[in-house]
Amino acid sequence: MKKVLILSASTGGGHNRAAKAIQTELLNKNIECEIVDSLKFVSPTMDKIISKGYEKSAMYTPKAYGTIYKISDLKITKNDIKSNLILSYMIKKLKKLIFQKKPDAIIGTHPFPLMAVSNLKKNDIIDIPTISILTDYTIHSTWIQNEIDCYVVGDEFVKYLLMEEGIDKSKIYPYGIPIEKSFLTDNKEEIRKELNLDNKFTILLMGGSFGAGNIREAFLDLLEIDKDFQIIVVTGRNISLKEKIEKTLNNYKTNKKVAVLPFTNKMNDILSICDILITKPGGLTTTEALLKEVPMIIPYYIPGQEEENLDFLLNSGVALKTSEKCDLKILVRLLIENPTRLNALKSNIKIIKKLNSAENISNLVELKLNEIKSLC
Repeated sequence: MKKVLILSASTGGGHNRAAKAIQTELLNKNIECEIVDSLKFVSPTMDKIISKGYEKSAMYTPKAYGTIYKISDLKITKNDIKSNLILSYMIKKLKKLIFQKKPDAIIGTHPFPLMAVSNLKKNDIIDIPTISILTDYTIHSTWIQNEIDCYVVGDEFVKYLLMEEGIDKSKIYPYGIPIEKSFLTDNKEEIRKELNLDNKFTILLMGGSFGAGNIREAFLDLLEIDKDFQIIVVTGRNISLKEKIEKTLNNYKTNKKVAVLPFTNKMNDILSICDILITKPGGLTTTEALLKEVPMIIPYYIPGQEEENLDFLLNSGVALKTSEKCDLKILVRLLIENPTRLNALKSNIKIIKKLNSAENISNLVELKLNEIKSLC
């Protein structure tokens, strides 16, 4: 039986979700597949520093995070690997793991382990087909390595970005960011009943898995709109935010139905009953909204990849962005009072959304494994 090793990381929710979706499809093909959280494997301390550091900086110092993101995109990290102690340590640990597991192919859903694997291939230490799964609708120099055999990207838009960086188009597969097939199923009536909501215009407000963004301010704006709609607020793992939202709701007189939820695994059901999603444009959130054909309004984002994801959404005509003059209240009223505008956004989503991404990726992996077999 062929073996595939998927190297992921817990910086945000998208990398592990993508890995799990691919694993499920590979197992269906009777291909042995193991997911390793590369940062946790290399060093639990490193994982806490990087994963928690990303979360905290994204929530409390987003501008600083954006600056670091842009500096790291200047290709400093991969031009001088020997002086990068963290990456050198990762190379050493992953080399031992790969020799132990003996995979026939490697998939990466995070750039850090792929940098290490690429270094091992560059130095002829390993010779294994390597597939990179980009989990945002943009590129960063850490994703781009000469030793990568295939790049799976979220959209043709990203394909052209990679080609501009010199990547041969034959290596690029715009299959979409992989999400579990189960996400496409839903039970609208059951979730409305569970949340005590009606079958009417519904707005979902959220800020990713750790509840980043000016969600409380956005919530107050929604309460002030004199239109008939209901609100779902998902605060993620941010306990303090949930308490603030509930306190705000208790102190505000409104006839709107509001459901306030912590982190939930029912986003497939929740998105299926929503007409608008107000959120920051993380890769996973964006993909889920596109699959459910829910237009987005973006009032906040983390500088860096989310800012570039926003560019993709606006260029594709599937989202609106607030500004000083066109605030959240104006954009919400615009879409409620002009359903043709809302439907135009939905029509554009139909054009770009990617179904069967994980299945297509598993077919690509199977093809690469068969190529190896034919060469033996």
